Amino acid sequence: MLLLEAYNIQKYYGDRLVLNVPELRIYSQDRIGVIGPNGAGKTTLLDILSGRLEPDSGRVSLYGTSAYLTQLDPPQADASLDPEMAARFSVPTQPHGWMSGGEQTRFKLAQILSNRSTHLIFADEPTSSIDIEGIDLLETMFTEYRGALVVISHDRDFLDQICTQIMEVEAGKIKLYPGNYSNYAEQKAQERARMEFEYTQYIKEKQRLEAAAIRIKQKSQSIKGPPKRMGNSEARLHKMGGQKGKATLDRAVKNIEKRIDKLEVKDKPHQPGEIKFDLGDRRVSSKGIIVSGTQINKAFGSKVIFRSAEFRIYTNTKTALIGPNGCGKSTLLKMILTGESGIKAAPSAKIGYFSQAMDILDENLSVLENVMSTSIHDQTTVRTMLAGLLFKRDDVYKPVGVLSAGERVKAAFAKILTQDFNLLLLDEPTNYLDINSLEAVEAAFKEYQGTMLFVSHDRRLIHAVADEIIIVADHQLIHYRGTYQEYLDHKQKAESSDSKEQQILVLEHRLAEIINRLSAPSPQDDPEALDLEFKKILAQLKLLRS
Repeated sequence: MLLLEAYNIQKYYGDRLVLNVPELRIYSQDRIGVIGPNGAGKTTLLDILSGRLEPDSGRVSLYGTSAYLTQLDPPQADASLDPEMAARFSVPTQPHGWMSGGEQTRFKLAQILSNRSTHLIFADEPTSSIDIEGIDLLETMFTEYRGALVVISHDRDFLDQICTQIMEVEAGKIKLYPGNYSNYAEQKAQERARMEFEYTQYIKEKQRLEAAAIRIKQKSQSIKGPPKRMGNSEARLHKMGGQKGKATLDRAVKNIEKRIDKLEVKDKPHQPGEIKFDLGDRRVSSKGIIVSGTQINKAFGSKVIFRSAEFRIYTNTKTALIGPNGCGKSTLLKMILTGESGIKAAPSAKIGYFSQAMDILDENLSVLENVMSTSIHDQTTVRTMLAGLLFKRDDVYKPVGVLSAGERVKAAFAKILTQDFNLLLLDEPTNYLDINSLEAVEAAFKEYQGTMLFVSHDRRLIHAVADEIIIVADHQLIHYRGTYQEYLDHKQKAESSDSKEQQILVLEHRLAEIINRLSAPSPQDDPEALDLEFKKILAQLKLLRS
């Protein structure tokens, strides 16, 4: 069944043509994943198709009911859910001010999926801010959904699970590819290789013909006309010889030029912009703890976030903070930033903070004004940095309010990178980034020399970057000094044990023994070694109990 038709859609921002869509049809059971560079017009396209935004020309006809999951808008204050759906998405039946970004997205998804009469769902980055368990639930719910889906996402695994078509938005145009993201990637690679080959062959043939025309022209020009004092009969003979040959050569040049004009022009394949930036060497010279917390307590009303929790962040480490939506990850970053009770930062700590709400940006100011307001660098250096993040020429004068979510992420990065920092606090830093940008950010994080504490649900990013892990569980902060893979292996080993309780009993018995020896050490005891073992056993117990 046909659900939507769009014809001759055009949308301008100023004199820039953002979208030019001659024709698009969406049918029931279509599962379309929308991809493309940040700022290519993906959200604008969904806004037009859903009726939230009028095109400058063309028309959209919607033949069924639709719903739209937006990127940044919070749930409506008067919204409510039935208890069953709320429980399935692990959210309250009504929104609250203390809900995390992931919980807000869960709530909006639950609200949309509660209406079983909706024929078409538009979703803009539905996996952003949602934890890993939430993404699994969303995949299940979208798979069970009977209507059509049009989903913007940069999550490749998610697109593979739910999509039957991929819509690429690039340079204002759209193109549909059958299959999921992996199918698209294969088709796109083949298409690009073919276009590169055809363009190369076109250039080679054009250059060959042009070179041939030049050679013949030079040969023609080398033939001299008859001398001025030559008699008529001699001139006629000269014309019949050299001049006749010259005319033949000139005709050959014209024929070659006609062949060049008739060549099928092949455009050079479009190369998407590649972001480039360097976090630099921000290492702290002294080794030790740069920020720590003891006896941390936090609650929002009756909801307890932390209860007597503690943590340590060591200098020049990259620590991933993981846990389910609403457990307090973003809250902890804000508590560190504001220096709440129980949290102590080293005097040398200079914090750069990235919020998933991107509230460090003023929507009424331009990109350049936002960055310059806190920059320690001059405008020339800042503009070079912005160019590396694909804000080139007049793009730096765009108000933040008109930027796409992905472009806002890059603007927020620029604002942080031009400050003086040696401790990065990053809350979902790769949300809304296109795939190419995400991979560039991941590479920059890997190369970063300094201290970083970051929240992310992106497993690939955590695997690639983190060398330490803090897990939020049961209102506590469990520190694992190792990579994410090492943590998973450790957890799996502990969970697969036939007698987890027995392990706990053994460790508790050993812990009691160490406490007794520390309280009354014998001459043979090494208090420092005992204290180290004490801390190690505490960490093991926390992991086993989490």
